[in-house]
Amino acid sequence: MLDHNSMDRRRKKLIYRLNQWRMQQISNRNFLIIVAVLVGIIGGLAAAALKGLTHSIAAFLQDDVQWQYKYYLYFFFPLIGILLSVLYVRRFIRKGKFEHGMTPIIYAISRKSSRIEPHNVYSQIITSALTVGFGGSAGLEAPIAYSGAAIGANAGRFFGLNYREVTMLLACGAAAGIAGAFNSPVAGMIFAIEILLPEFSIPAFIPLLMATATASVISRLLYAEPLFHLVTDDWEFQALFFYLLLAVIIGGFSIYFAKISTWAKSAFARIKNPYQKVAAGGISLGILIFLFPALYGEGYLTIQQILDGRMDSLLANSVFADYRHIEILVVLYAIITVFAKSLASLITLNSGGNGGIFGPSLVMGGLLGFAFAYGINLTGLIDLNVANFVVAGMAAALSGIMHAPLTGIFLIAEITGGYVLMVPLMLVTAISYLINRATVKYSIYTKVLAEKGDLLTHEDKDRTVLSMMKLRYVLERNFTVLQPDERPADRRHDIIHTKRNIFPVVDGTGKLLGIIYSERLFEILLGENPEKESKTMSELAEKPVDIVRMDANMESVMQKMNREDIWILPVVDSAGNYQGFVSKSAVFNKYRALLMRQGAYLE
Repeated sequence: MLDHNSMDRRRKKLIYRLNQWRMQQISNRNFLIIVAVLVGIIGGLAAAALKGLTHSIAAFLQDDVQWQYKYYLYFFFPLIGILLSVLYVRRFIRKGKFEHGMTPIIYAISRKSSRIEPHNVYSQIITSALTVGFGGSAGLEAPIAYSGAAIGANAGRFFGLNYREVTMLLACGAAAGIAGAFNSPVAGMIFAIEILLPEFSIPAFIPLLMATATASVISRLLYAEPLFHLVTDDWEFQALFFYLLLAVIIGGFSIYFAKISTWAKSAFARIKNPYQKVAAGGISLGILIFLFPALYGEGYLTIQQILDGRMDSLLANSVFADYRHIEILVVLYAIITVFAKSLASLITLNSGGNGGIFGPSLVMGGLLGFAFAYGINLTGLIDLNVANFVVAGMAAALSGIMHAPLTGIFLIAEITGGYVLMVPLMLVTAISYLINRATVKYSIYTKVLAEKGDLLTHEDKDRTVLSMMKLRYVLERNFTVLQPDERPADRRHDIIHTKRNIFPVVDGTGKLLGIIYSERLFEILLGENPEKESKTMSELAEKPVDIVRMDANMESVMQKMNREDIWILPVVDSAGNYQGFVSKSAVFNKYRALLMRQGAYLE
């Protein structure tokens, strides 16, 4: 144990010396760019590793396993993948909490000073590869963004950087993960700005550019296969109305997806046993994949087949394959597959699997675009370019579900090469976003955080700064504590010489019994209230106007103070034990400090 402690001290001393040297030799601005490149390299390697591992597992199960009845196992593969993911988490991640999706990253920025557990660097890759490789109907983008964010945040902590710099590196890591996963550096950068960074300034471009460009280069060197191949002509003016109509449809669908997401989360939350969750989710997913094979894994292969003009590919491997020549049935089957995909992805994520809704959003939007354009073409009214509408549908779904219109535009333009479709992409993403935002104020990533008051947003500066503040940092403890059986004369010296005008009365077990203001005690000590000289502190104490719990957020604390028009409130823990006081002056001082920190963040 002594050797371990000694090694730990030497390691910390070495890191301290390294940081002292670099602060003397390299400016923080330049050093941040250097670390951003390093984060980009590691993020690109992580993205390539995740894609390679996932596709290797999928290829082994689909191609290398030769058995007469292996296709019956497709029913059980998703269950096996989710079970392996849950077993890995329960076996190897015991100290920290394992979370998935983008919401925990946003929470880390808002409430945890951008701290992310180091195990997420590799655990996100392992669990998502198992989940999706075995057929779980989810995307790899959120796990790789989480892994990249962990790389960036822990690199910043290692080099002793401050909050704004650690947050920037966290965003660089997440952006690098997206850039590496899609080979799309611009989309990765914009994703970080839209989803993760609470505020944005021009200097943030440089580290993000360096990280995403580096990650994209590394990922392409190691895993060069593009996500989609698209050959398209320019968009036609007479199709403009149909692009707008598609945007309205997908905007409505994004509202439906947000609501069903909440339902699925609450439904699985009622199942307390993790293995029962796995069984319920795995079996349900197996049934859905049996009926709709396009739900297996990410689903990008189906989109590529449609882009290649193979319109009946959706039904090719299904139990309805004999009817794939019936065009209207293809359209109906595509629409049903969209809703099945929404269920399958939420089942995968809520039953214990690891993945994200980034990929499913693209697939659902692409299928809606296909069903819409192909269906319109069957009417003979107009001949729409189906591939263009598939691409527009993907961008619209991403914009509506994630509240990220710019990411939708540039990601789809980059991964499909469809830059000629920039105008339709801009229109469909804007309309889909506005429709969703009109009904659902927060995205699927931020809804839970907003309801808990944990969302950091630049739209409401006061609320944003208060959400960053933790009660324990403004708690004041330097108060004279009075015992319930004491009398004012017993504590004359302490009462007269205290610098506070309020006294907590606390019993022997630590319970807060009440408070006494100094004016009342001075009256008694000066003989102005002789009938109360013999009374004990418990008899003199009055009930506070309100109390604050230690787990309260600062927004609710300020609401209490403003509602009661009071400057100071006592703070107790969950058992009612006295902890100290919180005052407006302490909150305002901390508020000013956080505003200064945000100002530095924007430099």
